[in-house]
Amino acid sequence: MGGRLAVNLALLRKILWVLVGVAALSFAMLLLWDSYRSEQGSDEPQVFRAAFELTDHQGIVRTQADFAGRWMLVFFGFANCPDVCPTTLSEVAAVMDLLGNDAEQVQPLFISIDPERDTPEVLADFVPRFDAGIIGLTGTPAQIALTSDTFHIFFERIEEASAPDGYTMGHSSQLFLFNPDAGYTTSWQYGTPAEEILVELREYME
Repeated sequence: MGGRLAVNLALLRKILWVLVGVAALSFAMLLLWDSYRSEQGSDEPQVFRAAFELTDHQGIVRTQADFAGRWMLVFFGFANCPDVCPTTLSEVAAVMDLLGNDAEQVQPLFISIDPERDTPEVLADFVPRFDAGIIGLTGTPAQIALTSDTFHIFFERIEEASAPDGYTMGHSSQLFLFNPDAGYTTSWQYGTPAEEILVELREYME
C-alpha cells in the first residue's frame, strides 16, 4: 500500500511539473504574440534620423546636412500620382502659408519613389505647382531604395494598363516631420488636414 502511494505521488509530481512547464511556455508565447501584434499594429515608424543623398529638381545633389537647423516636412510620392500626392502636397502648401514668418524655419521635401519617370526636369515642372518652396528630390533606383529603407517606407510598382506608361506606384502615404537635428519627430497619416498639422507643428517648434 505504501509503495503504491509513493508511486502515485511521484507520478503526481511529474504531472504537476509538466503542467508548470506548459503554463510557462504558454505565457512566454502570449508575451511574444502581444509584442508582435503591437509592432504590426503600430502606425508610427521606428525612431530614426533622416539620411539621404539625392538630386533636387534643379540638378543639385542634396543631403540632410543641407537643411540642418530647419524642421523638415518629408513626403514620398511620384509626379504621376492621381490623388494622394497632390492632395498631401496641397496640405503642406497650406501649412507653409499658415506658418507665416515661421515658414522660414521649415523646409518641405518631396522624395520621388519613381526614379524611372521622375527626373529632375519632371520634378522641376511638378513641385512648383504647389508654390510652397517644396524641394523635389530624386535619384537612381539604388539611391531611392536605400532612402526608403532609411525612412522605413514601402513602395512598389503596379502594372496598370490605363496609367501613364502602363504602371502606377503604391507607397506609404504618411507625412514625416524631422527636427532641426534631422531626428524623427512625428508623422501624420494621409488625409490629416492642414490645420491639425499646423497646431502640432507649432507645438513642436516652440
